[in-house]
Amino acid sequence: MNYRILLVDDEPDILEFVGYNLSREGFEVHTAPNGLIAIEKAREIAPNLVLLDVMMPEMDGMETCRKLKEIPELARTSIVFLSARGEDESQLQGFELGADDYITKPIHPKLLVSRIKAILKRAEGGDGADHEAEIPASKDVITIDKERFVVVKNSQELILPRKEFQLLALLYSKPHKVFSREEIYATVWGSEVVVGDRTIDVHIRKLRTKIGEDHIVTIKGVGYKYQ
Repeated sequence: MNYRILLVDDEPDILEFVGYNLSREGFEVHTAPNGLIAIEKAREIAPNLVLLDVMMPEMDGMETCRKLKEIPELARTSIVFLSARGEDESQLQGFELGADDYITKPIHPKLLVSRIKAILKRAEGGDGADHEAEIPASKDVITIDKERFVVVKNSQELILPRKEFQLLALLYSKPHKVFSREEIYATVWGSEVVVGDRTIDVHIRKLRTKIGEDHIVTIKGVGYKYQ
C-alpha cells in the first residue's frame, strides 16, 4: 500500500529533511507550512497519517489536530506530533486531542520511520471501533471477563491479583488512550492507601510478564496505554 503522509511544519529545513527520509522509504509525502494549509490539503488528499509540529504560525498544531479530528472523512487518519516541545503538559494535551503518538525532536530518521510504520500498521489492522476482543496488535489475543474477574490469553485463563486486574482493565477499556499516572492512581487505588512513586511501575512490569511485553506501552513522562 502506498501510504500518503502529510508533513506539517513551518521550518523549511524540517520539511525537506524529514520529507526526504520518508520518501526514501516509499511514502507519498505532501507538505504544508502551517495548520490552515494543512487542513485544506488533508481534505484534498485524505492522508493516512499527518505528522504535525506544535508551534506554528496561523494555527498551532493542537488546534490543527482538533480541527482535523472534526472532519468525518479523515476519521481513519492517524495524527502524530513531531515537536521540540517535550513537556508533559504538551504531550498530555496532544493525546487528549486524539493524537496517536507524540514524538520529540531531535529524533534519528530511522527511528522516526520505524515509529510511523508501526502506527500505520496498527491503524491498518483494525477498524477504529472500540471492540474489546479486537484490540491487541500482537499475535497474543487478550480478553477480559469482568464478571468472573478473569483475563483470557489465547484461550488460557489467568487469575491476576486484584490491583493488577483493575489496572489492566482500566488500560484495556480505552485502547490507545494514554492514561496519566495521576489518573491511574485515582481510579485504581483511590484514597484507600498511600502508594509510592514506583507502585504503578511494579504492577506494569508484573502484567507484562503475564500477558506479553507489547500490549502495554510506556509514554515517557506521561503514563501508559494499551494497544
